[in-house]
Amino acid sequence: MKYQRPKGTADILPAESAKWQYVEAKARELFKKYRYHEMRTPIFESFEVFSRTSGETSDIVTKEMYDFYDKGERHITLRPEGPELQKPVKTYYMGPMFRYERPQSGRLREFHQIGVEAFGVDSPALDVEVIAMAIDLLESFGLDSLKLALNTLGDNESRQAYRQALIDYLEPFADQLSDDSKERLHKNPLRVLDSKDKKDQEIVADAPSILDYLTPAATEHFETLKKLLDDLGIKYEVDPNMVRGLDYYNHTIFEIMSDSKAFGGKWTTVCAGGRYNGLVEQLGGPETPGIGFGLGVERLLLVLDATENGLQLEDPLDVYVVGIGQSVNAETLKLVQSLRHQGFSADRDYLDRKPKGQFKTASRLNAKYTLTLGETELAEQKANLKSMETGEEISVSLADIYANFAGLLA
Repeated sequence: MKYQRPKGTADILPAESAKWQYVEAKARELFKKYRYHEMRTPIFESFEVFSRTSGETSDIVTKEMYDFYDKGERHITLRPEGPELQKPVKTYYMGPMFRYERPQSGRLREFHQIGVEAFGVDSPALDVEVIAMAIDLLESFGLDSLKLALNTLGDNESRQAYRQALIDYLEPFADQLSDDSKERLHKNPLRVLDSKDKKDQEIVADAPSILDYLTPAATEHFETLKKLLDDLGIKYEVDPNMVRGLDYYNHTIFEIMSDSKAFGGKWTTVCAGGRYNGLVEQLGGPETPGIGFGLGVERLLLVLDATENGLQLEDPLDVYVVGIGQSVNAETLKLVQSLRHQGFSADRDYLDRKPKGQFKTASRLNAKYTLTLGETELAEQKANLKSMETGEEISVSLADIYANFAGLLA
């Protein structure tokens, strides 16, 4: 029986892995400038942690959570997504997440997320910093056709007033709603606004707007946010129908979209986040405001690969050591190790190829230099150093290579 990898997973082979490392390195570099530090959380958790905070009617709990009972009959879930000390506590995470749904392009069952969290401050200025950092991150990859969509879910008072207004509006259409929306109508009517069902979308097109139900405090938070974005020259569009699928969001929510060819030129979300002041409290901790965003690595790579020249990464090889004859095997191994210890990337043949085959490999790997060592050279304690760009070749002593290879290149 042929082994099949689990549905919705993918092997990330070396050529692709280099792209992942590039994305992660860029993110780490940027987060450091903003003073965000990495945290690492368990890959599985108690089911209740996410069911309590995500809301019992959210897609994550009802459809997507990859959960099971372990040998101790404990209800466990694989990490479904990143939950979106001197204050603010600024942190970021990177790693695999899991969702149980039909796999499709850019949405696998095992996916990878980069995200940030800032806890401890309920300031629209921090909202702007997080949004600006998300845009900076995407632009650092060379993406320039981006759109920031913005909305607010208000504070608890705003949300409760809007919730009732939405129920009052939707109830006359109850029989026409999809099954999912019927289930959500009284439990979490805001989720009906997020429905992908075409009939639901027609119904909610004329639904009341959250912006008409904001308290003065919620209005002030949102207006300050927009002014600060204006001050930074960050363009945005307010989308009053945008909601977040998780119940703990409030105040600012945002999505950053791309019209990449990867999505057929349609505006598609590549990064999303918002403020969730009630999350820590729901987990049993003290009342702690927070804001963050999550970015799917697979989706980002689809966008980067669809750019004009694709994601082209250099993989430089400084030196390829060509060995001729079995008697030089140990010395060529010592040479590549010495070069690596001196800070150079180096490789050699392990397949007993003839010299011609080794030089072809050096050329295919775009080696900058070759060092050739045969039985005669070994006896003389020398090697031939060749520049692959100019073709210039000189004889150098092994002692000089081991002492200071960089000096031979000057």
